[in-house]
Amino acid sequence: MMFEKINYIHQNPVERGYIDEAEHWRYSSARDYQGIDRLLEVERLL
Repeated sequence: MMFEKINYIHQNPVERGYIDEAEHWRYSSARDYQGIDRLLEVERLL
């Protein structure tokens, strides 16, 4: 269920038409999950 929620949050800007891919959203933790430089450190609990 947690992964479902994270995916939903990552896809919001895509669904709204702001960007084409979740990793393109500058403030998204999707960047961290893809290994792309990010603005803030993401702490993973898993």
